[in-house]
Amino acid sequence: MKILKVGICGWGNVATGMFNAIESNNKFIKQSGVNIDISCIGARRDNPKCNPGNVPVFRDIFEIPDQDIDVVIELIGGVEVARELILKSIRAGKHVITANKAVIFNHGDEIFAEANNYNVKVLFEAAVCAGTPIVKMLKEELASNKIKKISGMLNGTSNFILSNMEEGNEFKSTLELAQQEGYAEPDPSFDIDGVDAAHKIGLLSYIAYGLSLPPKEFYIEGITKIDKKDFIYAEMLGYTIKHLAVSMDNDESIELRAHPALVSKDSYLANLKGVRNGIEVDTDLVGKIHIAGSGAGQESTASGLISDIIHLANSNNNMLNFVSSSDEKPIKEFKEFSFQYYFYIEVEDNPGVMASITTALAESNIGIESMVQKEDLGNNLVPIILISDIFKENKLEGIKEKILSLSSVTNLRTIRIESTD
Repeated sequence: MKILKVGICGWGNVATGMFNAIESNNKFIKQSGVNIDISCIGARRDNPKCNPGNVPVFRDIFEIPDQDIDVVIELIGGVEVARELILKSIRAGKHVITANKAVIFNHGDEIFAEANNYNVKVLFEAAVCAGTPIVKMLKEELASNKIKKISGMLNGTSNFILSNMEEGNEFKSTLELAQQEGYAEPDPSFDIDGVDAAHKIGLLSYIAYGLSLPPKEFYIEGITKIDKKDFIYAEMLGYTIKHLAVSMDNDESIELRAHPALVSKDSYLANLKGVRNGIEVDTDLVGKIHIAGSGAGQESTASGLISDIIHLANSNNNMLNFVSSSDEKPIKEFKEFSFQYYFYIEVEDNPGVMASITTALAESNIGIESMVQKEDLGNNLVPIILISDIFKENKLEGIKEKILSLSSVTNLRTIRIESTD
């Protein structure tokens, strides 16, 4: 049986969750031929929720790479200190396993190049969707495939909030519930502004398409502008609303984006609720593959971390880390993307208002697939729901300004519609 000595850096919820999982599931782990020996812990303070027993604890996390261990498990979070710790571990000849998506997103190229120089591995399965095994699937099981498109809900907090809004709840109260349940941080901006999902799709694009880390700038939008009324009208049209992260190979360039979108109610992703992550991978050899699982929490993240430990113990240590492509394709400018759009337009109930909106669209050469005036909102205000034909993103701000300039229009929201082709 292979014995792997590990040192844990960080002693928060993720680290203690992994420690407990190794202790409680050790029988199953050993069935894979691996004995995980937790040899030391780096923690600035104790965690009353978990007693490490006789495992030595170092208050300086930078002492961990100097110990007699095989692997450093980086669970301190953040970016710059984590980068420094990972690089020190690599230079000490230690493999590294991390759940820290931000440090890999921002410094991945440097970290993997250094790991190759020192013939050690850096694994990050738990950094993308926790224990849902998408990283290994792309790197290994689908290595012979051309990845045509990756799309999915990569942030459990956003999916939880949108799922609850779909049931008629307000954004603010649902965010507060997510914080009470531990799905959202006290400062939830990383999740609700789309940054977390953007980091994850960046890492998957690095594997699938050889993009640099960090990738060049791409479009990121969160869920804060979505209103619960949008779900009512979306359902009437056969859609629901999800926060999607998408990466697609267009031969000449790579599409990379993270934003809310209307998706067909009949689609696989539309039916994944709560904190679940769901990913659809479209390939040339095996077609579309769906994978879903918990994207957050101690247990799920622990599963991803332990799977990397077992993978490391059973793999060929001479295998190099994946590196970005030398002939990397450019990221397509978002203004060149084309979508259908959902428009929510709040107007004063005056004669001719619908005609003025259709005229504004026609003047911009934008067609209308459907347009309907809904029930009175009170105060002489009515909503108009409009689905446009496909047009380029670079026209969107202009047409929004034109519609908002109409005297009867009081409010306007737009959401992109994701193609199911």
